[in-house]
Amino acid sequence: MIVVAVIAILMAIAVPSYMKYTIRTHRTAAESCLSEYANYMERYYTTNMRYDQSGGTTLTLPTLGCKTDTASYYNYGFASGEPTQTTFNIQAVPIGNQLAKDTQCGTLSINQSGTRGSNDTASCW
Repeated sequence: MIVVAVIAILMAIAVPSYMKYTIRTHRTAAESCLSEYANYMERYYTTNMRYDQSGGTTLTLPTLGCKTDTASYYNYGFASGEPTQTTFNIQAVPIGNQLAKDTQCGTLSINQSGTRGSNDTASCW
């Protein structure tokens, strides 16, 4: 009976800690992916001298490997009204379990000046 009680206490501590760890790991992966997208956008600007289009075709985000890896946890896209000729704001919107469990940070974002955003930017980035 004592062994069962000890195991129950350990599980009560271990499971929430593990859940916090996995949520934070998924968030960190999304932050890295946003940085990759920001790099992509800067390369795009260097080539086209604008963020929003090339040859009259409106820009859409490509499917990077990081997007595929985190697709179960985040959707990536431009914020409303973005990109413009001189600005972009890319967002990682949590979905599923990440949305339910990561209430502290919520939607992550990055823009053309490198400004990072979330519900609590200081502790989320």
